[in-house]
Amino acid sequence: MRAIKEARKFIERNPTEPAAKTLAKLVLALEKEADFPLTDLYSALDHDQFRLALRILEEWRLDRYYLGKARLFEVSMLAHGMAQAGDAEPSGPRSADAASTATEKKPEKR
Repeated sequence: MRAIKEARKFIERNPTEPAAKTLAKLVLALEKEADFPLTDLYSALDHDQFRLALRILEEWRLDRYYLGKARLFEVSMLAHGMAQAGDAEPSGPRSADAASTATEKKPEKR
């Protein structure tokens, strides 16, 4: 079972237990990218719960990596689509406005 799912079930079953509160605070800090006191991990959690917290951290990091990868893929697809749309433009004469805009963007040679 994924650690995030396991933590959710643990928190749902024991919402008032200090360990559940600590895990919930950890998850909220990760989501908000806020600071979290590491001492809470080893002072409020037993060995198994501490290992669960470490697995949550690991999965959170992997999920962020995959989210970043998905965003990269999305941007790459968008750029690829824009490039194909640019290649598909008619090569006939451009309007005067388009020609003047194109010449304005060219840097001057010195």
